[in-house]
Amino acid sequence: MIGVEQLRKGVIFELDNELYKVLEYEHRKMGRGNATVRVKARNLRSGATVEKTFPSGNRVQDIRLDHATVQFLYHDDQFYYFMDNETYEQTALKADQLGDAVPYLMDGMQIDLETYEGVPISIDLPTTVDLEVVEAEPGYAGDTANNPYKWCTTQTGLRVQVPMFVEPGNKIRVNTESGAYVTRV
Repeated sequence: MIGVEQLRKGVIFELDNELYKVLEYEHRKMGRGNATVRVKARNLRSGATVEKTFPSGNRVQDIRLDHATVQFLYHDDQFYYFMDNETYEQTALKADQLGDAVPYLMDGMQIDLETYEGVPISIDLPTTVDLEVVEAEPGYAGDTANNPYKWCTTQTGLRVQVPMFVEPGNKIRVNTESGAYVTRV
């Protein structure tokens, strides 16, 4: 059991026989009375996003997940397929189980698959990924005041704001937690 004050982004806990992964966390302390902890969490079995509010001092059941390194193979209309690097076993996950990770997945990418009691739950992406720019708005001469940005589209369909010097064909590094441009590679 862990206190609700220890819930942070990415922590997985069990409540009412359901598994939840914390997406957002907020600790509120009012002038009088007890503090409250508000979390936005995704139900890992159904994919539904819920908001929960806990009084300070409450406890939830933390869980331990098993991890395996897998390779992303491909996706079809419903499922995303991964292969375990040690056993060559294939696992399929639905897009709602992957959540915000979908636009960062590239064929052949090595990632961490999280399982609970033998059932695949979610994936853990690296902090940054390198993606190729396939489309970018043109940068105009004179648009250099105040460090301007423009929109671009990567090979996976992710739209990112990038500096004016990024052109189609460039590779960029994107932070998978915030979706923000980091650097040109």
